[in-house]
Amino acid sequence: MLDVLVTTAAGALSATVGVVAGGLVTRRAQDRQWSRDQQLAAYRELLAHYAKFTMELRRAHSERRGWDYDWGEWSTALVHAGLIAPAEVAAEIDRFDHAVDTFLDQVARTRDPLTAPLSPDEFEQARQPTARAQVQLVNAIRRSLSGDRRGIPVSIGG
Repeated sequence: MLDVLVTTAAGALSATVGVVAGGLVTRRAQDRQWSRDQQLAAYRELLAHYAKFTMELRRAHSERRGWDYDWGEWSTALVHAGLIAPAEVAAEIDRFDHAVDTFLDQVARTRDPLTAPLSPDEFEQARQPTARAQVQLVNAIRRSLSGDRRGIPVSIGG
């Protein structure tokens, strides 16, 4: 009788430990997936804003017209991405933001597209440091999310 009781108790304990361990592993995997999804959404939003305002500036210079952009949305996207990014990606976000600021100095703050528009070649030349910073950021994101060590060699969009 004692053998049956011990065997039953050991079986129940094993099953309970298995359920608890499985729950913990599943919960951890779900947390990682949620975090990854949040990071991807924030990075997508940040890069979408970059592409949007870059295209707006390009069109303003080529069409010799004014332009406007909600810089609060850009700042929000930067903060959101920076808050949830791992340290390596957050550092690249900061470098990217500095490159964007330099770009804006060259094409938006000191050059009026109505009175002194940049030629397409001048615009592209001014955009190159930002494009390189974008590639570095995208590659840091890819390493962080998927372990891709090769990365991409060229900028996409913008």
